[in-house]
Amino acid sequence: MRDYRIGRLKGRFVVMWNDDDGTRRRYRLAAHTAKEAEREARDAIIKHTAPRQGITVAQIWDAYKSEMKGRRQESKMEYAGRSLLPALGHLSPDHLSIEDSRKYIADRRAAGRKDATIRSELGCLRTALKWASMNRTISIVPRIELPQTPPPRERYLSHTEVTTLLEAAAEPHIKLAMLLMLTTAGRIGALLELTWDRVDFDRRLIKLATNDIGPKKGRATVPMNDTLMAALKSAQETALSRYVIEWGGGQVKSIKTGFNAAVKRAGIAHCTPHDLRRTAGRFMVEAGVDIEEVAQYLGHTNPNVTRSTYARFSPEYLRKASDALEFLKPRTVQ
Repeated sequence: MRDYRIGRLKGRFVVMWNDDDGTRRRYRLAAHTAKEAEREARDAIIKHTAPRQGITVAQIWDAYKSEMKGRRQESKMEYAGRSLLPALGHLSPDHLSIEDSRKYIADRRAAGRKDATIRSELGCLRTALKWASMNRTISIVPRIELPQTPPPRERYLSHTEVTTLLEAAAEPHIKLAMLLMLTTAGRIGALLELTWDRVDFDRRLIKLATNDIGPKKGRATVPMNDTLMAALKSAQETALSRYVIEWGGGQVKSIKTGFNAAVKRAGIAHCTPHDLRRTAGRFMVEAGVDIEEVAQYLGHTNPNVTRSTYARFSPEYLRKASDALEFLKPRTVQ
């Protein structure tokens, strides 16, 4: 994205930039607020420079990433762009073919990347191109071929494995993070953002959502059990920051290294932080908790998602169906 600045002319917002040949350009915007002007300016520059130099995937990518600034999608685009833009960023959408997608898939597989990663990267490209089409920056969205959706990964820990893993956590913040994942069934991203002002000891509740309009996927308000209550009270006594999971008085951005080290010390089969969330869901269902309640605990807006994943772990799963097929029951003889 080229450098630009937004100004005012005769009471209207305008955006100004210099073309590659040094020509100064100015375009009047329809925006009424500075925020609207910032958004419209990026689209205007792409639209008005495209006929002169041909818009590229990289330009659309950068513009969409700017549009997503401050959201989770921005960091996802940043990460995916490191691999995708060197390979496809120089192309214009008109020249982007299915063969380009297939070659990218083959090259990434050859580099040892899994289909789930490749699918995520190309999915970002597809999303950015659809956004450009909605903003009338491009007229046609090229077809982007993605690898097939990989089968869902299923890894559930046993109660023994959970105990062993917790005992193997060398650092206090890693153990606390594990305990939070297991007792709140929260996603690790939500838990790393958890602050003490959302931990209500009086009501024994934890609000995983940062606010009422922020990201809510899997971010429920859940009660604290006795184990978590004791752990959090102990952690708060030595807290040096506003974050529940902290290290050296600051926010922890990732627990990957400490978590993997604990898994290795525990001597259990490979697992990820998200597997603890899955395990929590399974434990609840195995204990006979109603699926609708489990769905609320996991932050699922659609209980059918919970049911399709966890219903088979219920002690009553298919029990009535099995009983209906009982043919050799002993009969009472009168």
